[in-house]
Amino acid sequence: MRVEPYLSFEGRCEEALEFYRRALGAEVTALMRYKESPVPGMCAPGAEDKVMHANLRIGNTTLMVSDGRCDGPPSFRGFSLSLSLTDEAEAKRLYAALSDGGQVQMALAKTFWSPLFGMVADRFGVSWMLIVTPEPMT
Repeated sequence: MRVEPYLSFEGRCEEALEFYRRALGAEVTALMRYKESPVPGMCAPGAEDKVMHANLRIGNTTLMVSDGRCDGPPSFRGFSLSLSLTDEAEAKRLYAALSDGGQVQMALAKTFWSPLFGMVADRFGVSWMLIVTPEPMT
């Protein structure tokens, strides 16, 4: 069994996909727009080109994403996505990329549990934790 997060960007999914491609090297492995659905009326008029569903691979993890109902700002509360890394330089690069247009929640720094740890909410409000570990966490 796997648990795969499903994020709704409420009309900003296309922008998010491009951001994560650039920032994290993510790969879109599937994408379907509302206009491709065989069920009429699945979205509001004018939203036919919005993303109904997409799979986004980041490292060896898949996130599922969509534009949702496009009815307001996205709300990502009560969870964080965690990136476990073994390379400090890569952690610094990814942290800077995710911070672009976002909000630092905890500066990237040495902690008692990690040589480098930080938290940031990206420009969409998704909270990320970056942790450097000697061995990849599973």
